[in-house]
Amino acid sequence: MLIAATRRMRRAAAHFSFPKRRKELWPGHRFFCMFKLFLRLANGLVSLVVMVCLLTAGAYAGYALWDNNRIYAAAENVQADMIQLKPEVLVAVGENEAPSFFELQSINPDVCAWVEMDNTKVDHPVLQGETNLDYINTDVYGNFSLPGSIFLDTRCDRTYHSDYMLLYGHNMENGGMFGSLHDYKNKKFFEENRTGTLIVPDGICQLETFACLLINSYDDIFEPDMWQDNIDGLLDFAENKAMYLHEEVIADMRAELEMGGRPQVLALTTCSGESDDARTVVLTVMSPYWINKEDVTDEKLPA
Repeated sequence: MLIAATRRMRRAAAHFSFPKRRKELWPGHRFFCMFKLFLRLANGLVSLVVMVCLLTAGAYAGYALWDNNRIYAAAENVQADMIQLKPEVLVAVGENEAPSFFELQSINPDVCAWVEMDNTKVDHPVLQGETNLDYINTDVYGNFSLPGSIFLDTRCDRTYHSDYMLLYGHNMENGGMFGSLHDYKNKKFFEENRTGTLIVPDGICQLETFACLLINSYDDIFEPDMWQDNIDGLLDFAENKAMYLHEEVIADMRAELEMGGRPQVLALTTCSGESDDARTVVLTVMSPYWINKEDVTDEKLPA
């Protein structure tokens, strides 16, 4: 009977389902779950930060592009205004007339010349301030302008009667100001483009390039006082440092010196991208068409 009862109890138990005991968790399970949650939150936060950075960078790039275009547009607008006031070169036998700087100097009395280099974007008024910082970021109207102005070193004679004159201008990416001086570092361009014009209140000079240099900002070329009455030494310096030379022009200048003449040199310089201290310098010799109306002769007129 006992055996039978036991069998009946087993059969009855088979009709009931008892809940299974929950599996025991390992000791670090709760910490692991919290760590996974932290990783999800951190990943989301990093994604948000990256997205914000990308949006900020995009906005800054857009602003920088807009601001860059605005700067170039402002410089071009000033240049367009100045071109309208560019002194006219009126040279005719018996009817020579000094170029008028009245309108330019009524805008800014520091205007002392106009320089143009053929087949480049160099076509600007030249100013001279009390210091070499006056026009580094100031336009001809006296307004702040990153491109600044073309200016004559304060140690140079603003009448352009001394032996050595030095002009500075910013290196603009679009070739503005003195940016296109870098064209002369191309040998073919240097060989094929040799001329320019310097207009001053009392005369007109043809410019002929004779050297292109890539030098450091602390080189002696930037010491105008060193080369006054020492053009022969300047020619030696150019021959030692130049990327390219027009030897025949240098030979003519040395011949003039031997005969007691005084060839005048105008240097044009701008920053160069090779390094922070790199400078591009183009050296030109000045050949007056004429200086002062009273001194005009047929021989001084251009052919």
